Amino acid sequence: MKTIVLDGAYMTEREATYAYLAKRLSFPPYFGKNLDALYDLLTEPCEQRQLVIYNKELMLSGLGYYGQRMLETMKDALRVNGNLYYVEDAE
Repeated sequence: MKTIVLDGAYMTEREATYAYLAKRLSFPPYFGKNLDALYDLLTEPCEQRQLVIYNKELMLSGLGYYGQRMLETMKDALRVNGNLYYVEDAE
């Protein structure tokens, strides 16, 4: 299983967050940089992968409510994509 580490310290502004996610998750150039596009790409068939998020509190303080919606989007994708696993605030 591939583990992808996401650091909330790099996800404090919306535009920077989407650029960071696109790079870390190897999204294609056509990635729409919004929650719907994030969900669509996370629910596509893929090899097994685990998303690990560190510094969630930094992301939430920078993005506020939008950051919470982003986390919910990731969790919703987890329910649909059986090859996607999610760990929050791992030590």
